[in-house]
Amino acid sequence: MRDAGRDTAGTVQGAAGGAVDTVRASWRRCERYGVSPEDVEPVFTGDLDTGSLFYTCGEEVLRSLGGTLAGEPVSLMITDSSGLVLLRLHDEDGMRRDLDAVHLAPGFSYAEEHAGTTGLGLALADRRPALVRGEEHWCAALQRWTCAAAPVLDPCTGDVVGSVNLTTWSGAASGLLLALAQAAAGSTSALMLARSAGAGASAPGAPGGSRGRVFHVEAEQPAPAADVCVSAAWRAAVDAATAVAAAGRVLAVTGEPGAGRGALAARAARTGAAGRRVLRAVVPAPAETAGWLAAWTPELRAGARVVLRGAERLPAWAADEVAAAVAASLATPAAGPRPGGPPLVLVAGEVDELPAPLLALVGGVVTAPPLRERPEDVLPLAERFASRGGRRAVRFTPAAARALGAHPWPGGVGALEEAVRRASARTDLVDLQHLPPDVLTTGGRVLTRLERLERDEIVRALTAPGTSVAAAAASLGLSRATVYRKLAQYGVVLPR
Repeated sequence: MRDAGRDTAGTVQGAAGGAVDTVRASWRRCERYGVSPEDVEPVFTGDLDTGSLFYTCGEEVLRSLGGTLAGEPVSLMITDSSGLVLLRLHDEDGMRRDLDAVHLAPGFSYAEEHAGTTGLGLALADRRPALVRGEEHWCAALQRWTCAAAPVLDPCTGDVVGSVNLTTWSGAASGLLLALAQAAAGSTSALMLARSAGAGASAPGAPGGSRGRVFHVEAEQPAPAADVCVSAAWRAAVDAATAVAAAGRVLAVTGEPGAGRGALAARAARTGAAGRRVLRAVVPAPAETAGWLAAWTPELRAGARVVLRGAERLPAWAADEVAAAVAASLATPAAGPRPGGPPLVLVAGEVDELPAPLLALVGGVVTAPPLRERPEDVLPLAERFASRGGRRAVRFTPAAARALGAHPWPGGVGALEEAVRRASARTDLVDLQHLPPDVLTTGGRVLTRLERLERDEIVRALTAPGTSVAAAAASLGLSRATVYRKLAQYGVVLPR
């Protein structure tokens, strides 16, 4: 039994709410396991699996994170699902020696039944992020440390495959440590998903490897939704594009990614397209190009309209074939008269990026204006994205609407849609606290990962309903002056 004030019936200093209950529950388990309350005695095994996808991705994420924490007294670790330490990264000799002294090193198991209550043991036992500070550790030998850990889930099965653990001196504990561990665990899981998907797509002979791609050719919806954009810049671009299309000339739509080039090109392609098919073709990998061309170029002779994206990536021979197919479609009686709609609409960043055979076909160029130049379009688009599916009505508070309109949206329409989708999944009335912290940031320099986490925590505290700067500062353990300084440092603007 632990001494008075630290036994399983006592209070846990420094923890709050549910954290008290989880630590107490862990202490009770440690007592049943017979774990020493004084010395840590983890089990050692030399059998480390460092060839798994989890280890490879976890190591990459932690080495990247370690670069942003250079000089900080933080040790970064990954463990497998049983608590066996697989990797430990840090650059402070004193910390290395002290961690070795308590056997918190690769090859040792820090599962709860071996090392008592720790952040990583609790994260694995409870399958959720855990922060264990100082005297919350079961073993007295570990009370010099603060440990934050988060489980890493297999992105396909949802099983716990291991954990990410960040350890620092108890006196240097940061409220951001747990958020940092969670971010690293999430990044590891996301990287595992990307790597596993990539391996599946490129595996030779994999069954169904091309299923659903249809060589990157899709039929456009015959009845497009009404255009909700109202800005003068967007309306001018739409009018210019439809004028080129109405004359039957090949149109090139240019502009930044996320500006709405695809939507503008699709509207132009449908000009006078009653009774005709409208296809969307995206340039594939070079090895698929021949089959991809065969899938859609015959449609041109039958009178179809094609929106072609990524034409700047076409090999010269493929650009020649596309140009020949367009010329043949113009000469085919079955295609009908061309005035009233073009056979081809090209989408590219700049018109001079197009291969020469296609550039020679272009009869008009229209640039899609970026979203940052169309703030009056942001709220109508947000309302459209929020209402997709039609299951319920989603509204935006005036403060949220002002924040959306003031943001420059460097990621364009896609970034706006993602932000709105996440916010509307949480509430029917979107307010500041439901928006990503990036939306409340004016831009400027690129923040490090640790700075982003600090900014996000500050924004989270300040956007809590009914909060004040003083209350938010108190919850963060900062002074009001520091909060104001951090807001200016990170370019955070909170509309009211």
